[in-house]
Amino acid sequence: MNELSVKIADYKNYNFQIHQVRNEVFVVEQKVSENIEIDGLDSSAKHVLVFDGDKAIGTGRMLPDGHIGRIAVIKQYRNKGIGKSIMEKLIDAAGDLPLSEVWLSSQYQARDFYQKLGFIELGDIYQEAGIDHIKMKKKL
Repeated sequence: MNELSVKIADYKNYNFQIHQVRNEVFVVEQKVSENIEIDGLDSSAKHVLVFDGDKAIGTGRMLPDGHIGRIAVIKQYRNKGIGKSIMEKLIDAAGDLPLSEVWLSSQYQARDFYQKLGFIELGDIYQEAGIDHIKMKKKL
């Protein structure tokens, strides 16, 4: 593993890498329909990309309303703090916007990860793309 870089990525310039990571994680690994994964909201979102050298290995986005989502890390890079780095970069970016909180729709099995970052659960478990999810939020 080379030195990792975590950066805000302009969607217009990095859409190929963003979708490459998300396709590998969501469509191939988790069997989410590409019609659900590509929702038409990417051009209005703030994106983060993580690179190992010149290879994109992780990504996430935040919509203008503070909705964080599409957090994805290539399987062999998980449990190395990359997801946390993506979230911290997005939360930092939220501080530049007129937002009082950020929120997300966590896969239920990943809620502990978000709780460690200060998110709290809201409401009941629900299905999204055939996977259990729960809404979570964090005050800024």
